[in-house]
Amino acid sequence: MIYYVIKVVLTAILIVAIAETAKRSTLFGALIASLPVLSILAMFWLYYDTHDLQRISALSTQIIWLVIPSFIFFIALPILLKNGFHFYLSALISILMTSVGYLLMILLLKQIGIKI
Repeated sequence: MIYYVIKVVLTAILIVAIAETAKRSTLFGALIASLPVLSILAMFWLYYDTHDLQRISALSTQIIWLVIPSFIFFIALPILLKNGFHFYLSALISILMTSVGYLLMILLLKQIGIKI
């Protein structure tokens, strides 16, 4: 049980650190957020829990493919905000668009024979 508490606390600290850094400098906040720190943490937790290198390799490969549609969010959000949409509406639309992008990417990969 303590292990799960440690995992949650460390992950939460990272997210809060990014948000607090972004208050002072959006560039440094973006730099920290753009690092694959959460992915790396997930891989460390997965290795610690399972020692399954194949699973870690699969996770890494799947992350690569799913990063591509995640760009939709980061393109749509500033466009919507600059066009006067409210933040929450912009975020919701961006999330929905990104979700569709994920679905399309998964279908495309399946169509061309890449297992994800």
